[in-house]
Amino acid sequence: MRVEHWVKNLFLFLPAFFAARLSEPYIFERALIGFAAFSLIASGVYVLNDLVDVKQDRQHPDKCKRPVASGAVSSKQAIMLLTALLGSGLVVSAILSWEMLLFSLIYFVVNVAYSFSLKHFAIIDISLISVGFILRVLAGGAVTGVAVSHWLIVLTFLLALILGLAKRRGEYIVAMGESNFRKSLEGYNLPFLDMSMVVCSTVAVVAYLMYCFSPEVTQRIGSDRIYYTAFFVVVGILRYLQLTLVFNKTESPTRALLRDRFLQIILLGWITCFVWLLYVKKWAGLIPQ
Repeated sequence: MRVEHWVKNLFLFLPAFFAARLSEPYIFERALIGFAAFSLIASGVYVLNDLVDVKQDRQHPDKCKRPVASGAVSSKQAIMLLTALLGSGLVVSAILSWEMLLFSLIYFVVNVAYSFSLKHFAIIDISLISVGFILRVLAGGAVTGVAVSHWLIVLTFLLALILGLAKRRGEYIVAMGESNFRKSLEGYNLPFLDMSMVVCSTVAVVAYLMYCFSPEVTQRIGSDRIYYTAFFVVVGILRYLQLTLVFNKTESPTRALLRDRFLQIILLGWITCFVWLLYVKKWAGLIPQ
C-alpha cells in the first residue's frame, strides 16, 4: 500500500491552503476526508502496479523486497486488497462530491494506462506522473469547493516533472550495466536527464517568481512580500538537484523527502512564511478579512 507515499496526497490541501481557508473547520474536514479517499485509491494503484511489474521487480535489487515480488503476498490476496482499496476510496469520493469522484476515476484510469502500457514510453511516463499530481490538486479544489488557480496547476506540473525526472535518473543509475533494462529508460540517458532537470528547475523558479510578483496574487494575499518565500524555493530546488546529481539519492523522491533534514527544514520554512502571510496576519487583524 506504500503508506509513506500518501505524503503526495497532501497536494489535496493546497487549494484551500493558498485560499487562506484551510483554518475553517468544515473546509479542513472535507480536505482531510478527501485526502483519505485519494490515499486509498492511490494505494490501490500501487497494488496494481506491483501485480503488473512482479517479474521485473524480482530482478531489481530493491524492488524485489516488495510484498508481491517477494512472495509475502499472493497475487490473489493482492487482487482482493486492490478491490477493497479502490472500492472504498471511490465510495467515499462519491459521497464527498461528483467532481471528486470524477477526478478520482480519471486518476485511476490514467494509472491503469500507465501501468499496462504508457510507462514504457519516455517523456510520456513522467508527463503522466505530473498529471497525477495535477489531479490531486483538482480533487482538493473539488472536495473543498475552492477554485484552483492557474498558477497552482502550472507550478504543480513543473514540480512533478522535476520529481519524475529525478526518479528516472535514479532508476537509470541503478539499471546501468544490467540486461534487464526498464523499457522507458531506453529513451533516456544521463545527459538528457540532467539537462531536463536543470531546464525544468529553471522554468519552475521563473514561474514561481512570476507568481510572487503577480498583481492578482499580491492583492489576494494582501502583501507584496511574497517574494521572500522564493528564497526557500530556490534553495530547496538546489538541494534536490544536489541529492540527484551529486549523491544519486532520488530514485525514490518520497524517500528522499522523508529522510533529508535539509529539505524538511526548507519546506518547513516555506510553509511557515505562507502561514504568516495567509493566516497569522489575518488573525491578528493586520489585513482586512
